[in-house]
Amino acid sequence: MLNNREQLQEILKKANQHALKQAKESGASIYYIKNNKRVREDAEGNKFEIIFDASGKRQEFEYHE
Repeated sequence: MLNNREQLQEILKKANQHALKQAKESGASIYYIKNNKRVREDAEGNKFEIIFDASGKRQEFEYHE
């Protein structure tokens, strides 16, 4: 069992880093929510905000933090 919150956070950080590495190596994008925005990050590290208009059409715009 995990002894404390810090250990759990370290395990989750390592798992996230591993998943990012695998996605980049395979050329896949990763998707996540940041600051209440949908974000797609491609294998080169470019970030795009995903927005759906009123008709449901998906659009992507360059994401700036």
